[in-house]
Amino acid sequence: MSHSDTARLMSELDHARILRLLPQRGVPESLSELLQGAELMDPRELPPQVVTMHSHLLVEDPLSGTRQELTLSYPVDADPAQGRVSVLSPVGTSLLGLEEGETAEWLTPDGRRHALRLVRILYQPEASGDYLR
Repeated sequence: MSHSDTARLMSELDHARILRLLPQRGVPESLSELLQGAELMDPRELPPQVVTMHSHLLVEDPLSGTRQELTLSYPVDADPAQGRVSVLSPVGTSLLGLEEGETAEWLTPDGRRHALRLVRILYQPEASGDYLR
């Protein structure tokens, strides 16, 4: 199941913080669309199965079945070699606001299509009461 045709849930804090990043950087069209169409929620009311910033995720390649752990990060904290993907990257944007069981889909700059299924959210800051990260 893909979330591309419906609004994704997003923390009001995440939304505001990502918007603050954008004047300094080029805005990917997919992120701009996500921000404009997001359903904003108070972080304390956000369901624990929704990907937010700093969420630690278990994802699976639907073709190979290979699983890996990723953390959705702000650009300053991103380190792909350590599994920390930037929200401004195609994969990061496609994961933000997904729910467990859904599939993130994106195109690489060379036009190739990729996908990752969200198996489980291993840690979501809001579910742990951490609203300041």
